Amino acid sequence: MTGQAKKRERRAWLIMLALLVVLAAAAVMALTIVLSSDSGSLPVPYQWSNSDMVYTSADQTAMQSRDYFTQNLCVGGSNVPNSAITIHENETAALFSIDDGEVVFAKDMFSEIYPASVTKILTAILALKYGNMDDTVTIGWQDLELEYGSQVIGLRIGDQVKMSVLLRGLLIHSGNDAAQAIARHIGGTQDKFVAMMNEELNRLGCTGSHFTNPTGLHDDRHYTTVYDIYLMLNEALKFDDFINIMQVSVYDFQYRNADGEELHVTLDSTDRYLTGQCEPPKDVTVLGGKTGTTSAAGNCLALVSQNAYGQFFISIVMGALSKEDLYDDQNVLLSQINS
Repeated sequence: MTGQAKKRERRAWLIMLALLVVLAAAAVMALTIVLSSDSGSLPVPYQWSNSDMVYTSADQTAMQSRDYFTQNLCVGGSNVPNSAITIHENETAALFSIDDGEVVFAKDMFSEIYPASVTKILTAILALKYGNMDDTVTIGWQDLELEYGSQVIGLRIGDQVKMSVLLRGLLIHSGNDAAQAIARHIGGTQDKFVAMMNEELNRLGCTGSHFTNPTGLHDDRHYTTVYDIYLMLNEALKFDDFINIMQVSVYDFQYRNADGEELHVTLDSTDRYLTGQCEPPKDVTVLGGKTGTTSAAGNCLALVSQNAYGQFFISIVMGALSKEDLYDDQNVLLSQINS
């Protein structure tokens, strides 16, 4: 082989070696990007569909990752018929089997509705997540700025009340004054607390909801869906205090007013199952939940119950024209949990 030929061969080997080095460097860089990516980051947000699909997304990767949101949750279409269940036409409703992860029945459960005081489930979640139940809250004028006739526990400016008392007044008697005092104490201002509420809705996947206050008093921009209420109640059940409080039928408490006097108050539950005004079907144990009523929202109830076999269910009826319709249709749903 001539010297010129040897030079050409050496040059060819050098070029091949350089190509191999470039390819190896590219492979290492790609592997580094994959390993250093945040595998725990959220997939792109979902939006509720108006069809019978639970989630829709413009991003196929997100569709493949939807178990991130729905793991251990009941999922189903907007309408899930059940031949044994018929409720009033104007209502939206659903029955969820917590143990089986099954939607037993649903009627328009992704439709936009007003939640009334069912809103207070989320207010309670934030109080339990970020509040100290031993804190003493001094009631301010902001806490009592409520429309005439609002449900209250009877607080006055200057009263000193424990957070634990406010939480019970919120859930048992649906006190709007308690809700606003909690919001101000946790958020600093009600506006900041409302921002926290909407952040929490986003975290829970409640993409059909937007809240403007901690009480549920009517606002056209304050809305939710039956399915989002299920998500909120399901989250609330992670807190022992919520489970214990929602089962209380009568609550006695003491607090100190602005003059330093000890006052004694007795509050009844707003849930007719708990007060004995309404009886559930045979072999059904109603544990509690959250009521709500406004002229725009109608009569509403999100309920946790247990069947004869110890299995847990969430039943939700929204928009009933009367209390009688509300509890009649709750019993229609509850009659199926032992089937």
